[in-house]
Amino acid sequence: MTHCFVALPEDYEPVFLFDEHGNRDRQVLWGDWLRIDEENDGDPDWRAVLWAWEDLEKKRRLKVRREHTTDARPLEIVFVDVGQGDGAVLITPERDDSERIVVIDAGEGEHMREFLDARFSTYKRRMRFHAAVITHPDLDHYGGFASIFENGAITFDKLYHSGLVERPERDAWAKLGGKIKDSVSSREYLAALVVDDAAMRTLFGPPVKVGRYRYAGMVRAAIDGNLVGAFEMLSTRHGTSEEGGCWMPGFAPSDPRDYAIEIVGPIPELDAGGAPWLRRLGDAGKTKNGHSVLLRLHFGDFKVFFGGDLNFPAEQYLLTSLAGMAEWPRTTVEREELVARAAPFVRAEVMKTCHHGSSDVTDEFLEAVNPAAFVISSGDEEGHVHPRPDLLGRLGKFGRGASPVLLSTELQRSTREKEDAKLVEALTSDIARLAKTPSDALRDRIQKDVAALGRSNVDVDGAIYLKTDGKRLIAAFKKEQQAATDKWFYFEYAILNRRLILKPRN
Repeated sequence: MTHCFVALPEDYEPVFLFDEHGNRDRQVLWGDWLRIDEENDGDPDWRAVLWAWEDLEKKRRLKVRREHTTDARPLEIVFVDVGQGDGAVLITPERDDSERIVVIDAGEGEHMREFLDARFSTYKRRMRFHAAVITHPDLDHYGGFASIFENGAITFDKLYHSGLVERPERDAWAKLGGKIKDSVSSREYLAALVVDDAAMRTLFGPPVKVGRYRYAGMVRAAIDGNLVGAFEMLSTRHGTSEEGGCWMPGFAPSDPRDYAIEIVGPIPELDAGGAPWLRRLGDAGKTKNGHSVLLRLHFGDFKVFFGGDLNFPAEQYLLTSLAGMAEWPRTTVEREELVARAAPFVRAEVMKTCHHGSSDVTDEFLEAVNPAAFVISSGDEEGHVHPRPDLLGRLGKFGRGASPVLLSTELQRSTREKEDAKLVEALTSDIARLAKTPSDALRDRIQKDVAALGRSNVDVDGAIYLKTDGKRLIAAFKKEQQAATDKWFYFEYAILNRRLILKPRN
């Protein structure tokens, strides 16, 4: 089976598939996978496309301008609309069996599994992915993996985590293995880090009883189903050490690919015996959030920063550690020095904003990262009020350039304001008729209408698509008013004379 990918024209103009009469049929996006009709692919100007060929109802013969196709595809990051929580999928630019897929958090419910099924099951006979990353043990980051593991169709070579896991215990600190006080500094630390595969399987594998504890049950399902090759901790001390940094195994600068994934956090300290431990950053929740796995993707001219659920005390610790400063600055001069010294370790063109748009962040960290585009992953749960309005103003202030872009899965999501009033009216009438005169046909129609009313209220999900070849980058999302030939809105970025150039494209 021959396939190719949608190219990105030099002028960034949109690309379309056409029907046999030359009419625009649908808009496609840079890097989209196209199945080629080999028997009819002889036209010098057009390529024959077999669209949705595995779907009997949707399959069609279309065509695309040959100049708008390529054998090379960009690296892609999809910030999946998982509702309240985080979930992203990194897809490397290699083809076929060389492709690597990394799932970074999975939200709380089934949205991530549904996305993975829809995206990959049609062309991957075995959905074996390179890695899963649970940035920290919060339900809205790891809960979606329970759905993935229960399904059993997806396996991972590695499952990476921060070293902090939730044991099947009731007490918040006991879940994390308890805390101890350092006799020298009087600080409290979490020392019971789960560093390797054997330790994880001892904690959660048979014969341990995990009960109804969500994290423990999720890990146990992966173990029982043989769905994870190995569990490993990621930190600035747990990875591949090269060029003065620490990198995700297999994604270091010396590995044979054009991109790399740097581990920025957590940053463990060492106890008197040289063993790693993580300092307490407040209550148990702030501590496990603050020690999230932090990743920075390097690809050509662009960097993408994944911020986990960092909070104010965590950012203070992170920045002072990276800057090599003993304490948080008290003066403007010290503050400027902190930002300047820490910036090389965190600066990025795109930032997955910390903690779903919470305002519990420092201005210094935002200034150090200084991204041109922020991605906020949040849901509609009113108790969280994410993203916080005051944070949005701060993002605009500390983002790069005069007009930094703010992209939110919640704000990009489109929901119906009103349900179908006519359908409700017809359904009410049919129920009354059925009571008077039973009919199989009428009963079937009622069941169909009830199913229609029970459909999701989301018309367009808020997923955000980031694609780059290291020289150019686009950030795209689906338009609220869906039309096959006018589906995408995207921003395009390029580096020109060491300056980041932005141009919106609708």
